[in-house]
Amino acid sequence: GLCHPNGPHRIGILSISKIGDLALSMASFLSGISATVWINSCNANVMTPLHYKDLVIPPLMPILENITLLPSGHFDVRDTIQDPDTEGNRGSLIPIERSSSRFLFAVSEDDRNWNSCLFAQQVVTYPRAGHLLEVPYMPHCPSAGSVEEGLKPTMRLSWICGGGAKAHHEAQLDLWRKVKEFFRKHLKGSSNTGQKKSICFIYYHPKIRY
Repeated sequence: GLCHPNGPHRIGILSISKIGDLALSMASFLSGISATVWINSCNANVMTPLHYKDLVIPPLMPILENITLLPSGHFDVRDTIQDPDTEGNRGSLIPIERSSSRFLFAVSEDDRNWNSCLFAQQVVTYPRAGHLLEVPYMPHCPSAGSVEEGLKPTMRLSWICGGGAKAHHEAQLDLWRKVKEFFRKHLKGSSNTGQKKSICFIYYHPKIRY
């Protein structure tokens, strides 16, 4: 993550994809986080155990049998993560009810990386946008991939992200406007008290290549 250096008094987090569960965890367990933006992620801990002090939140693991290989050679992984709000999975839910942060949840209905609509309620939705809703004018990313350990350098695992270029571009413009309004509202410092504000941007794992 990268935080603005002006002090920790009022902190905002902007997250997307897998890092969204970490953002929810930070807002739930750490103090001083006033606003959290969660874009196309999961409301439960995914893939690896989460440790905080003496607490361990077990992960939801993907169901690999639900991966579909498309004629293009890309994987469709949208339905690999189970519903966390079902019996046996609730232990992986992030306890955001203990957080004092304000939340903005945004999902793309054509997200092919996650079934993001399943993991959030009362959200901003974009029907024809894909997974990577980034800042305005970042190019639409119809697919993504990574080079995994143990594979030959020329071999990549790639998956589709969904969305159409025009609808995705329009969604990025609209969401960025909402994100700025959200942070202005909930991170606005008082000139009388000298409160400072910070924005924390959480980035992707460096092995991922888009």
